[in-house]
Amino acid sequence: MTRDVVVDASVWVSSLVPSDVNHVRCLAWFRAQASDGGALVAPALLLPELAGSISRRTGDRTMALDIVAHLVASPNLRLEAVDEPMGALAARLAAEHALRGADAVYVATALRLGLPLVSLDQQQLDRAQAVVTVISP
Repeated sequence: MTRDVVVDASVWVSSLVPSDVNHVRCLAWFRAQASDGGALVAPALLLPELAGSISRRTGDRTMALDIVAHLVASPNLRLEAVDEPMGALAARLAAEHALRGADAVYVATALRLGLPLVSLDQQQLDRAQAVVTVISP
């Protein structure tokens, strides 16, 4: 198990929505990561991505906001700012590797920190592997 990793929103959402096809798999991965003592890292972009996705999938905006508040308070999650240099790096990666904007921010975060990227998004995994180590939970 890798100790510190950048975790894409796709993995978070799947672990938090019981009806998701990857729920059990992602939940098990998070538990294993926690028992290994690894840090979970994500760009701050994770917060609106989670809130929107959870709200859309469940129809429960209060639950979505509660989940975000819980994650923000978690000592196991480190959020990285998406500042201008990070945005520029993400833009370059998006252009060079045909990544979607949000996906490029996660790849840029992993690259900048020298950490692997964990994702369920096959397109992101395929295109990011030229730049960072990629892992599927």
